[in-house]
Amino acid sequence: MTGARFSLALHEQRATALSIAAVGVALIVGAGLVAAIGVPLREAIAAFADGAWGSPYAIAASINRSIAFALVGLGFVLANRANLTNVGGEGQIAIGGVAATAACLFGAAKLPFGLAFIVPMLAACIAGGLWGGLVGWLKVRIGTNEVISSLMLSFIAVWLLYGSVQSEALLRQPMTSSSTLPESLEIPDPTKLPLLTGDAGMPLHIGLPIALLLAVVVAVVLHRTVFGLRLRAVGLNPLAARRAGIAIAPSIVGVFFAAGALGGLAGAMMLQGEQYSLKAGFSSGYGFDGLVVGLLARGSVGGVLAGALLFGFMRSGGINMEMVAAVPSSLVLVMQGLIIVILAGAARWMDSNTGSAR
Repeated sequence: MTGARFSLALHEQRATALSIAAVGVALIVGAGLVAAIGVPLREAIAAFADGAWGSPYAIAASINRSIAFALVGLGFVLANRANLTNVGGEGQIAIGGVAATAACLFGAAKLPFGLAFIVPMLAACIAGGLWGGLVGWLKVRIGTNEVISSLMLSFIAVWLLYGSVQSEALLRQPMTSSSTLPESLEIPDPTKLPLLTGDAGMPLHIGLPIALLLAVVVAVVLHRTVFGLRLRAVGLNPLAARRAGIAIAPSIVGVFFAAGALGGLAGAMMLQGEQYSLKAGFSSGYGFDGLVVGLLARGSVGGVLAGALLFGFMRSGGINMEMVAAVPSSLVLVMQGLIIVILAGAARWMDSNTGSAR
């Protein structure tokens, strides 16, 4: 038993080192690409730093972005415990945003006692959970690969969002002129997330403590609950788990519902805490960023939080780097893709060391 625990700890240390190495390589390649573009590296770094943490507003914006990444990453880690892969964060964010917008615009603003901003978040959780649960249902009922189904459902969700903001019968704001944008009305003030600082100059909202609390809940579920033990059993050997009396189908559907609910909540927080109106490009690739965060974490909740902060500050810095130093913000996407390639390339090596640890 002691030897198994030592092997597992060694495996986790190697996984952490691999993630750090992947980020380091991506940063080095990113610096090389900046130099190849012809922009002075010092100028690009200064613009990046200013956009990421150069002011209280920049810090708050970076952390707010990190919250969405963390929620999607937590959902990925939950599913991964059962050896399942949830790549549907983008669609779950989109569906959550649509549900939260509908709740905000159609009645939630009149609710008392803080329910005005809580109910839209709950609606987003339910919508995202059902969207994620559909992935689990398809897997247990007809054996559909969850990677394919969650990815395809993401495209459907994004197009549903697009249709919602294109139709006045749904969520599009009334057209007063030909220049009226295809987006929803701004949500009422009571439905917006309260700020932790009370200062618009540092718009850090209450999504931060909520995300931290949920991270603790996910860690407890994974390591201290029967449900977490069942997920691990399902992930290690579904046949043995079934023979042990574990209900496989409810576990799979349940974990995908939970992952989808976290993704839907991320959509609500993006709407109620930052954007305040639903647009065609609402999800902004946050779901795929959250997927990378989950991959970087290697099953660790703490790793999810660290990766989410890294990507939140990277995205903010990349946006400012494009505006100030004329370095394409897509450079950040290139770095993220490189991280995925490195992690995927090392997966066989990591898996070969996992068998003895388990």
